[in-house]
Amino acid sequence: MGRTMLGLASALVWLVLFLLPAFTLAEESYTFNADEVEKKPYFLGGYIEFRPTLYGLDNDAALYKVRFFDRSLGDTLMEYNGKLFLDAGLRKDPFSVFLQTSTDYKDSQVTSQLSTTLYQGYVSFKPSDSFTADGGKRTLKWGKGYAWSPAAFFDRPKDPDDPELALEGFWVASADYIKSFTTNLKTFSLTPVVLPAYQDVNDDFGDTGHVNVGGKAYFLFHDTDIDLMALAGGSRTVRYGFDFSRNVLTNLEVHGEFAWIPHFTKPLLTASGSVAQRTYSAVNYLLGLRFLTAQDTTYILEYYFQGVGYSPDEIRDYFRYVDSAYDAFASGRDARPWTKVQDTLSKSPYNVSTPMRHYLYLRVTQKEPFDILYFTPALTLIYNLQDSSFQVTPELLYAPITNLELRLRAGFLVGGADTEFGEKPFGYRLELRARYYF
Repeated sequence: MGRTMLGLASALVWLVLFLLPAFTLAEESYTFNADEVEKKPYFLGGYIEFRPTLYGLDNDAALYKVRFFDRSLGDTLMEYNGKLFLDAGLRKDPFSVFLQTSTDYKDSQVTSQLSTTLYQGYVSFKPSDSFTADGGKRTLKWGKGYAWSPAAFFDRPKDPDDPELALEGFWVASADYIKSFTTNLKTFSLTPVVLPAYQDVNDDFGDTGHVNVGGKAYFLFHDTDIDLMALAGGSRTVRYGFDFSRNVLTNLEVHGEFAWIPHFTKPLLTASGSVAQRTYSAVNYLLGLRFLTAQDTTYILEYYFQGVGYSPDEIRDYFRYVDSAYDAFASGRDARPWTKVQDTLSKSPYNVSTPMRHYLYLRVTQKEPFDILYFTPALTLIYNLQDSSFQVTPELLYAPITNLELRLRAGFLVGGADTEFGEKPFGYRLELRARYYF
């Protein structure tokens, strides 16, 4: 407890030092400069962030053993995170250059590291309003889902715990052709994409040594946004998808996504402890809505079926194998099963953020309740419909001055033995994020 209190005190001291310049700037008088509102050929922005996080560890959980098997951490883990996110661009018709980088610092009992990641860096060529060609590292942002996007074949998966975070892109070449009409089909666009996967170039997209091709066709038909997607090439198996979004009412939007993977292969732990490959036709889909009330309360509700995920029996077999392998390793009887856990299973789909099949997502956000200006509380629920485990995350967002956001979140994971959220490495998380935009 003494270490935890010292960590929290240090976090508060750093937070005060971080905020002092921002409050000083807020006290300066505002002056108008006409040059500042003129459109410039370049832009430079981003944010700096400080985020201390306290984890309440679950030492008996299977995924705690997978992650921290060689450490004795006690009941809590204090982690300090810092981030400098840069967003820049330069335009000189018909060319534009865009750049996004993230420099991240993490310090805890487990690790201390500083790294810089290129999120996006690409050149865009736009000779006319109807045609654009891009090349470089970028995020395509396909799909209409909020917490998940099963049809975003060329993007990294979102984190449903914080889906608005920026994502690192892939190296791609793409183009956009757009055509407008005066019929029921108001807009059509076509987006072909080429993604090479070789050593040191998109080597985490899938099997290397392939050039993956795909594309998206967009239709604005009767005020409904519709996309058709496809991916082929070899790094990942062929897949097809579509999505839609429509404002049924001025304050009610419905959306959905569908993905079909005819020959999906996933690793499956057998009863004997060996890892087999199961190939089958998988379907992933999402249905959701966004509703805004007259009181400025926003509801986001999504149901996600993940056909590539695991059943309760399959995930239970994995958790129990981890427990038995760890016991054999810790007692000195046999280290081979635990070696398999670390070398193979820890990098498998068993350990993704939502590895099972049926999920419900609900987020409720209230803007400025009780007339408290710049204050937005929210509550998020991720519920596993198969094993009834869940994560609930209340949060408070406050923006006291221009460009400054303070967010306090507390995540609680609830579930029994052999359930998804019951076997996560921690039982609760307390996080304070201070972010200043520039």
